[in-house]
Amino acid sequence: MAFLDCICCGFGAIILLLTLTRITEPQAIERAREELEGRIARLQEEVHQIRGESERLERELVGRREQLSEERLAVARLQGDLSRLEGQFRSSRELSQVQDAVEGRMLAAQQTLSEEMKRLLAASERVPRTDETVGGIPVDSEYVIFVIDTSGSMQRFAWPALLRKMDQALDAYPRVKGLQVMNDEGVYMFGTYAGKWIPDTPARRRAVIKRLATWNVFSNSSPVEGIEAAIRQLARGRDKISIYVLGDEFTGPSVQDVLESVDRMNRSLSEARKVRIHAIGFPTLFSQGEHPEDTTVRFAMLMRALCERNGGAFVGLNSTRP
Repeated sequence: MAFLDCICCGFGAIILLLTLTRITEPQAIERAREELEGRIARLQEEVHQIRGESERLERELVGRREQLSEERLAVARLQGDLSRLEGQFRSSRELSQVQDAVEGRMLAAQQTLSEEMKRLLAASERVPRTDETVGGIPVDSEYVIFVIDTSGSMQRFAWPALLRKMDQALDAYPRVKGLQVMNDEGVYMFGTYAGKWIPDTPARRRAVIKRLATWNVFSNSSPVEGIEAAIRQLARGRDKISIYVLGDEFTGPSVQDVLESVDRMNRSLSEARKVRIHAIGFPTLFSQGEHPEDTTVRFAMLMRALCERNGGAFVGLNSTRP
């Protein structure tokens, strides 16, 4: 009995120890779980804060990129304005230098003109002109083509003057075998006579002037297309043909390219010129109190060289007023 009592006491002690151990273990586990949950909550809050900060930084980055794009566009516009102003300054300076040079030459020529030269000049003016030239412009052609700039600047500022010059040019040719009128794009005034000559009669001349008074077709302010169309479509055989270009601007890319192109078209196999080319320049902007545009100066440069190469004369008007 004593042995059994000892065994029972030992088992009881073991059970008591196990009971005491199981009581403290759930508390430790609960504390650890609470600590972990708190840490997870803190980490989640930090994640939310980091995400919010990241979104804010992304918005700021997008705003900065848009601002940078706007500033780059502004810089590009300013650079374009600077280039345009530099071009205008160079053109104005070159034009001023040319005008100063011309005025200097004119002044020198006036100063060196002697009384004998004046007397000879007055005597030459009293000599009746022949039918071969008018004001130094050859008028011996049998056919005459008018290439007219119908752009907005001509319509607004130079059309009455153009009508007067057309009358004067026609008067210089009392009788020719044929006429033709087209704009600087190569569009014929009278479609029924496209590619052929208009018979020269008083009635036809009046019809040309009447139609010209209200003629308004598209123009790119470049006479090149009209000149080339006139040579290609109407210059045939050994006919004596003159082209009169009436305009105020040249908007093409290259003066030299035009000169070379017309040279190729206007030479026959015998190296003789097929047509004479004359021109009248109208100072549309200059006559309105404005400085001439680059296109106006380039028109004068082109037509002066073109007329010189093709046996004609260039007349630059200083006003569109009567």
